[in-house]
Amino acid sequence: MTTTRKRTEPDITPIPTVAPQPHIERNPGMALDMDWVRQARVNRSAVERRAATISTRRTVKKEWQAAWLLRAITCLDLTTLMGDDTPGNVLRLCAKARRPVRQELLDAMGIGAMNLQVGAVCVYHNLVLVAVEALRGSGIPVAAVSTGFPAGQNPFEQKLQEIEASVKAGASEIDIVISRAHVLTGNWQALYDEVQAFRAACGEAHMKTILATHELATLRNVHMASLVCMMAGADFIKTSTGKEPVNATLPVGIVMTRAIRDYFERTGYKVGFKPAGGIRTAKQSLDWLILMKEELGNDWLSNALFRIGASSVLSDIERQLSYFVTGRYAAAYHNPMV
Repeated sequence: MTTTRKRTEPDITPIPTVAPQPHIERNPGMALDMDWVRQARVNRSAVERRAATISTRRTVKKEWQAAWLLRAITCLDLTTLMGDDTPGNVLRLCAKARRPVRQELLDAMGIGAMNLQVGAVCVYHNLVLVAVEALRGSGIPVAAVSTGFPAGQNPFEQKLQEIEASVKAGASEIDIVISRAHVLTGNWQALYDEVQAFRAACGEAHMKTILATHELATLRNVHMASLVCMMAGADFIKTSTGKEPVNATLPVGIVMTRAIRDYFERTGYKVGFKPAGGIRTAKQSLDWLILMKEELGNDWLSNALFRIGASSVLSDIERQLSYFVTGRYAAAYHNPMV
């Protein structure tokens, strides 16, 4: 029997618009524990029911919504990964990363002096230097996609060289893609060894491990791959490249965040989470923030442990903030991305 729950304001105090950056001890990884990995079980119907409640049990309005949307901005990885990317596109994206919301809106909300910025800017390797120079002095990290992004079908040695080149160019975060074949064939040792080698090549740069979940066949595979990648030293696990037919979905997010919680409870190390692809509206960004709070808690509500891989969503967030301030939606040309 299904019961209908009344939509209510969240039973939490409004979160600060900009989270303090806590010190997060970096996940060192651990030996591959196949007993733990094989114990993974996923009840698909239960996960889907849980996902369906996220957007129906909670509603965030008025100043609460504005605060949560501002927090979402701080967790954005502004991304351009198109075939027609140019240095000019990246320069404009970096300018938006520095000033993601119009100053008059921030002033009207009483936070005009706040240094509101996004979490990172993510680009292809050949544009890392452009982004690094454009963001110099801002504190905004540059992330580079690597290891044969998006398909991950490049030779292994070439993948390592890509990582090393991006780190040398100034990228402080590397988004790597796993070889999906290792998951689909159950070769967990090969996946562990691959990700561990990628982590070593990253050095001090943080490694976000893209699972490309739509290509892993089952939610159980997603859970098992999440555990193996964390055991191999991933700093973040990420849903998708943004290039698959289906990218970030809430059911996949539930499976991955519960794997993160399991890993933390067993090892004491916090691993970050990044949904990417298909997140285009302010409402969707709120759904992901609510998921993080309910599954992992407040520690995962800062960009030290949570990122949203998107760019178009920023325009809609700014549009919603404009409505909060003025009572009307701004025309699209007032909220350009680049």
